[in-house]
Amino acid sequence: MQSVRWQALAWAISQQNDSVDFVASLTNNDSIYPNDPFPNRLFVGAERVISFSEHDAFEALADAHARRPSYLVGYLGYDLKNQLEVLESRNPNRLGFPDVYFVEPAWVIDFEASDRQTGCVCIRGYGNAQELWQQIVHFQPAPITAPSLVALPPAIQCRVSYDDYLANVRRIQQHILAGDVYELNYCIEFFAEAIHLDPLTVYRALNQRSPMPFSNFMKIGERYVMGASPERFLKKEGQNVLSQPIKGTIRRGKTPDEDSLLRTQLLQSEKERAENLMIVDLVRNDLARSAKTGSVRVDELFGIYGFQQVYQMISTVSATLREGVNWAEAIRHAFPMGSMTGAPKIRAMELIDELEVSRRGVYSGAIGFITPEGDFDFSVVIRTLLYNAQNRYASFSVGSAITYDADPVQEWEECLLKAKAIREVIDGFTTV
Repeated sequence: MQSVRWQALAWAISQQNDSVDFVASLTNNDSIYPNDPFPNRLFVGAERVISFSEHDAFEALADAHARRPSYLVGYLGYDLKNQLEVLESRNPNRLGFPDVYFVEPAWVIDFEASDRQTGCVCIRGYGNAQELWQQIVHFQPAPITAPSLVALPPAIQCRVSYDDYLANVRRIQQHILAGDVYELNYCIEFFAEAIHLDPLTVYRALNQRSPMPFSNFMKIGERYVMGASPERFLKKEGQNVLSQPIKGTIRRGKTPDEDSLLRTQLLQSEKERAENLMIVDLVRNDLARSAKTGSVRVDELFGIYGFQQVYQMISTVSATLREGVNWAEAIRHAFPMGSMTGAPKIRAMELIDELEVSRRGVYSGAIGFITPEGDFDFSVVIRTLLYNAQNRYASFSVGSAITYDADPVQEWEECLLKAKAIREVIDGFTTV
């Protein structure tokens, strides 16, 4: 089934016409994840592109769904924060992605259910599903060729120097000492200019190198999102919502004994548990804005989950929506996710804009889908490569939670660990 999914994605990307200028693929990589990961689902084409000309993107999204209940798929960029609070974004939009983008797809293809037409997938959309499936199965994708490594100088640069990073972490710690914040998620950008990427080849390599429960690929014209996210932002089923913030990261071991030791080290780390607990409290407050009184609960605290490169500390917070709160308001009240800001959230976002030298844009926003019934599932946009093929600019960012007792050097090393998979993939699949 996995090979069929890749063939379908390659077919969708190859369709160069006005009706199929949008593709989104969600993949769970057969991951075990609490409350289930993303479905294996492909969205093809744009039956309707949602207009966000009005100031309030969340209201516009809710109105579009109410006018015609359908699947909607897309992303909410981090800089929508400026619509929610009195905030601004001073850094340039080098990638050229809009702050928010959603479509009603022409086709929705699920690879975990079957129908009588295809026997192995479920296809919903506007047209002849059997004919579409025949196009997919008879499509001949171009062969994947072995990449040649990039000659020096390296394609990837970091926009923040090591010394500047250490200085900014110390500045954050002074803000914590002054009582401005008690935790702040500080991020840095890695980028490449004048670079040519084959997005599908790069995404396949990233997915193989770092298979994640919320892997995603999105094509919007000449702009691409290639994501390997391990973190859920918010999920709604019926009247229940849940969020699963991640705070706490450690590398995997090279032997079973070392691996077990590192897992225990993460679980018992007072620093990592304190960071995680701070964000859990923030998420509880965010969900409480939409929840029935007394329904907010912590289902799991400090869960340790293993991925190919790292162990992550994941907690799960859930709630029941109170009467009169619609799905878009639930997203608005929790956005952007506390694991990517710090606490208290508004002051943390003000400091983020003062200290960071790159606009976050799609990064640290949310990517996912809404169902015709108004349920949804959104991941956090982390471990994600963003690429503008028109201006040949590629970017990805990483960050960590800074607390007063954080070691600046260790935080830098954590950022490099999080950047490792994407850096290695780009170095192996680029020509400049």
